[in-house]
Amino acid sequence: MPNFYPPQKAQANYKLLKNCRIIDPASGYDEVGSILIEGNKIKDFGPDITIPDNPAIQIIDCQGNLVCPGLIDMQVHFRDPGQTHKEDLISGSKSAIAGGVTSVVCQPNTNPVLDSVANIDYLKYKAASEAYCNIFTYAAITKNMAGETLSDMGSLAASEIVVGFTDDGLPVMNSYIMRRAFEYAKTFDMVVAQHAEDLNLSNKGCMNEGETSEKLGLRGIPNASESVIVARDIDLVRLTGAKYHVLHVSARESLQHIRQAKQENLPVTAEVSPHHFSLTDEAILTHDTNAKMNPPLRSTADNEALIAALQDGTIDAIATDHAPHEIAAKETTMQQAAFGIVGLETMLPVSLELYHNGKLELIDLLKKMTCNPAKILNIPRGTIAKDAIADLTIIDLEHEWQINKEEFSSKSKNTPFAGRKVKGRALKTFVAGNLVYEL
Repeated sequence: MPNFYPPQKAQANYKLLKNCRIIDPASGYDEVGSILIEGNKIKDFGPDITIPDNPAIQIIDCQGNLVCPGLIDMQVHFRDPGQTHKEDLISGSKSAIAGGVTSVVCQPNTNPVLDSVANIDYLKYKAASEAYCNIFTYAAITKNMAGETLSDMGSLAASEIVVGFTDDGLPVMNSYIMRRAFEYAKTFDMVVAQHAEDLNLSNKGCMNEGETSEKLGLRGIPNASESVIVARDIDLVRLTGAKYHVLHVSARESLQHIRQAKQENLPVTAEVSPHHFSLTDEAILTHDTNAKMNPPLRSTADNEALIAALQDGTIDAIATDHAPHEIAAKETTMQQAAFGIVGLETMLPVSLELYHNGKLELIDLLKKMTCNPAKILNIPRGTIAKDAIADLTIIDLEHEWQINKEEFSSKSKNTPFAGRKVKGRALKTFVAGNLVYEL
């Protein structure tokens, strides 16, 4: 059984991780050696470091396994406040560290919405007392995420846990409101992230529009519902010069717009979720509502385009869109079931399939879960360097196992990956120098 240890305040003690393959994606460093931790920071690392003569030093033999910066998931739903029967900060952060994730970015579609300083402070102080990992958050672009009036973006930007703005779960449909959001966010040098969906085109669809939806007689969501919003937003980036991030991109047409924006050196970034590059809409036939998410699983052509975009750098990051739901929210008709799946405990092994299958180099894969998210959101994490915060993950790349949803630390078990045979797993997770999880 895995063990969880509540984070402690940093103490002036030493830990030595020895016999490890150290990879720092930010610098390209890849060597066998040791890492010396003093308190909450990395004191030194490498093949030949000076070890203090201290009988109290804690020595951890990594047995040749990989040590990398703690993973960063830039899109999770921890449901607090308002829906803690689905997830809370304790269960959500335990799920994170069990997956090797040391920092998460919460989404603001809580109840009440994270659209005010008071609501952000609630999350900040509760996380400080309960969470096992670092908690950051997006603040809402509009009040109550209604898409009509901008939130007090200036006050929200001042919070140390706010890393950007989004109405994730709902797109900002009003182009003028989106323009104003870009203009304000630019003054704070913060990113605006978009759940790209034209709600009129989606027309209350429940899965991808294609052969599978026709076979099942279900209302589909076309690729264009995503790509037209991405195209519009990028036009607004050309107008304003603001930073723009596309959440959970799924459609190959969207990638064309993102790729063009990058060629123009526009400040545009994008993320993909593991389910979108590892599954297609045919998963609905075997996993039913546990394969229902928004944006939906797309076609094989989209799946292949997403992998190609990971390879060429069009997609910068991998994020789970961890969306826990209770059984009742999923055990209903496809049309009525809630969108979303849990993902924190499956992100690493499912993403490692790209490495094991030869589609992505290991260091490039790790970039998309460490230093790239940190750079996009200006989070002071995601690297192994002297004096850096000691957020670290020990990974056994060859550990073969079968995903068992009943063993998840999340309160919810809604996943299409149950029973999937995978290779690679987090063995230990450190947050600010503290061991918080070990398998």
